[in-house]
Amino acid sequence: MSFLTLLSLAVAPGIAIGLYIYLKDHHEREPIGLLLMSFFYGAISTVITLLISWPLTANVSINENSVTDQFLNAFFLVALVEEFSKFLFVRFILYNNKNFNEPFDGIVYALMVSMGFATLENILYTFEYGVTTGILRMFTAVPAHATFGVLMGYFLGIAKFTHKRELYFAFVALFVATLFHGAYDYFWFINYIPGVWIGAIVSLIVGIVLSKKAIRLHQSISPFNQNKTEGTI
Repeated sequence: MSFLTLLSLAVAPGIAIGLYIYLKDHHEREPIGLLLMSFFYGAISTVITLLISWPLTANVSINENSVTDQFLNAFFLVALVEEFSKFLFVRFILYNNKNFNEPFDGIVYALMVSMGFATLENILYTFEYGVTTGILRMFTAVPAHATFGVLMGYFLGIAKFTHKRELYFAFVALFVATLFHGAYDYFWFINYIPGVWIGAIVSLIVGIVLSKKAIRLHQSISPFNQNKTEGTI
């Protein structure tokens, strides 16, 4: 398999999902340059993930055959670390940008950061394990990262524009993304139990359903939407 073929396979899902969310921004689209920067922030967040993970994995022993240890691994050593790394860029850089001027922008920017992270991760996995892994991740891991980003962004959009419970909703944004990420990973990590991998697919489907609802709700309450309606996820 050629270098360009593997690279295209690894990069295409993240770009496609990023384009999808860009086109979903019906009322006031974000600057292309800022979206590309958000994607780049996501790639950088992998470096932060590694800086946090190295000392943790060096000092925490995980028994791969223990469902309890794998719970700790999935939710805290992987999901929390990765989502926190993405959260830093969305909450403390993009959140304060003047273009973040409606709730839906939280979804757009968090999704783009997530796709930057997922794309770099996908490149590494695809080049190491080959085309089969790239195809599998196209329909599993990359869409999963997209749902984590949408759910995080949904609550960050609420956080910025409710003005009263900003810290609470920012915490919820990180918590919900970590919860779905951890659940997805956990079922894969214990797939030595026959059939348990189905739990990962179920969690992905639930995440997709909730993400679509989150997108619709923030579209409907956009200040640029003349037909606004209220709603909650």
